[in-house]
Amino acid sequence: MNQYPALFQPLKIKGVTIRNRVFSTGHAPMYAANGVPTERYLRYHQEKAKGGIGLTIFGGATSVAPDAWAAYWSTLVAKDDSCVEPLRDFANGIREHGAAVMIQLTHLGRKMKWDQAPWLPPISSSSTREPDHRSFPKEAEDWDIKRAINDYAQAVRRCRDAGLDGCELLFSAHHLVDQFWSRAVNRRTDGYGGTLENRMRFGLEVLEKARELVGDDFVIGCRMSADELLPDGNDQSEQLAIASRYAGTGMLDFINVVTSNVQDFNSHSHYVPNMSYPPAPYLGLASAIKREVDIKVFHASRITDLATANRAIEEGHVDMVGMTRAHIADPHIMKKLVEGRPEQIRDCVNASYCIDRVYGGDAACLHNAATGRERTLPHIIVRSSERKRVVVVGAGPGGLEAARAAGERGHTVTLFEAADRTGGQINIAARGPWREPLSGIVRWLDSEVRRLGVDVRLNTRADAEAVLALDPQVVIVATGGIPNKGRFKGHELAVSSWDILTGRVEPAHNVLLWDDNGQHQGLSVGEFMAKRGSLIELVTPDRMPAAEVGITNFPVHLREIYKHAGIFTPDRRLIEVYAEATQLVAVLRNEYSGQEEERVIDQVVAEHGTLPVDELYFALREGSVNFGEVDLNVLAEEDRVIDVIHNPSGRFRLYRVGDAVASRNIHAAIYDSLRIGHDL
Repeated sequence: MNQYPALFQPLKIKGVTIRNRVFSTGHAPMYAANGVPTERYLRYHQEKAKGGIGLTIFGGATSVAPDAWAAYWSTLVAKDDSCVEPLRDFANGIREHGAAVMIQLTHLGRKMKWDQAPWLPPISSSSTREPDHRSFPKEAEDWDIKRAINDYAQAVRRCRDAGLDGCELLFSAHHLVDQFWSRAVNRRTDGYGGTLENRMRFGLEVLEKARELVGDDFVIGCRMSADELLPDGNDQSEQLAIASRYAGTGMLDFINVVTSNVQDFNSHSHYVPNMSYPPAPYLGLASAIKREVDIKVFHASRITDLATANRAIEEGHVDMVGMTRAHIADPHIMKKLVEGRPEQIRDCVNASYCIDRVYGGDAACLHNAATGRERTLPHIIVRSSERKRVVVVGAGPGGLEAARAAGERGHTVTLFEAADRTGGQINIAARGPWREPLSGIVRWLDSEVRRLGVDVRLNTRADAEAVLALDPQVVIVATGGIPNKGRFKGHELAVSSWDILTGRVEPAHNVLLWDDNGQHQGLSVGEFMAKRGSLIELVTPDRMPAAEVGITNFPVHLREIYKHAGIFTPDRRLIEVYAEATQLVAVLRNEYSGQEEERVIDQVVAEHGTLPVDELYFALREGSVNFGEVDLNVLAEEDRVIDVIHNPSGRFRLYRVGDAVASRNIHAAIYDSLRIGHDL
């Protein structure tokens, strides 16, 4: 607390007192069901409240109207009075742990699909197509506008009736209100279009109607962009004018400032800046609004370290600092500060795996597998009543997490690592042009295993004899993988992405990059080579590059490779590489037509995931109790391990995790290990 005193100042907004200056912004982790919060959703927000956060805003993009609910997104719905009781119960379940609770409300406008439930045409200020959802909206008629105003206001009233501490209206990300604000979208010629004053009218009428229903006591704020970052959109001066106008009405209690918009992939990557951006990239824009308004200003955009957060408050740039992704990585940030344990805070590395996951399933943290799984996995591992001897082989993310979890349980843990440092494949991934922050995962895990007294043995390649010499009761094999270049003819003439990133092989001038993985690896090595002068053609059998990379990350990779004249060739499979004089020839086959074509290049770099390093696992298997087998039904449903007994006289229980099982990612390796270790 003494280290970051500004963060612990309470903040009062009307009748609501927020215990500190840190909040979690409205977002949709996809934990709702049928428009109402689930137990999983509650536990997720409760954990942050238990961890000491001041305010949590739940219900990202909660729908206020039947034609504003993207049913294919697991968002909340406040379009009728049936939401009141579930919202009251949800808020009370969080508030009992000391945090203030608000909800984010919105009408999506054109930002939704027309061909999925509820099959209603999207409306917008104009019929301007929305690139992200590929929708052609209906230009809102007068009765649409009147209805939407009432829908907003009634939803606000329902939130007040539910006893929430307040609500935030989403006037950013190109939802309906800022679709009226934006010159890039609004082409109207009536009283809701043209001049900035006219474009502001709809949102002002929303606030007027809401205040008419709930009065002046209920806290209402809005989330808005400080600059749309669009060539034909609203710039900083226009957005600043909007903030001043709205704040001056007395109808708003706070403005939550973000930047950019979410109308397409590129703008989304600016709206939620990842690790390629500097810390707090938009704090200056929020500060500019703070200087012009007399209401509270909140701000969140890649503020993950406490020093920056404290400075933002201490210097008066903003009144509340959003640390949403930081609390996904560690929901107990404030509690650890209060208890004098800042070194134990699990730092967010801004991989944005959490939000990228939302577009393909549900939110998950790259290196905290307990987030979103609070029912079955603990953020705080309790000590076991029985002390065991545990051996972990391999100190990549999976092995480190296994050692950490076993150490938290109070077991005697030995960790073998063949290399001269911990980290495994993260050390390679972090060599990518802007991927160094991934090293933060290793730094935290390494620090924790050493704090817990784990016997870390570097430069030690463990064989079965070395493992058995320790007479372990549990062995966890986390030996990772080795590069897999694929099965094309002539694969021995290619080099791997590891060869390039580690410096074992220098990038050539004219390079064919074969990416049959579709994740970060291929793009990272492509960007790495392009920035060193290589001419890159990235070839993939997928219908587009970066098929497995999320929406906040792949635009950054593509931007950087395109800047260096990189070429992307989808729908082609590499079937052969052969030498011809001093060069190589790559034979490609179109996945659909079957037509073949050739490239004459200097180098082929192949990315095809990894192959398991599993020799030790199979050497130990027959001497184990369970032959490495666990009950998968229990593992899948309860995130805990029940061994399948094959050899009752075996000396130890055996498990393997991460890429030692199959080529996956950091989260999978850590999740494997936490499942095994939390009740070991």
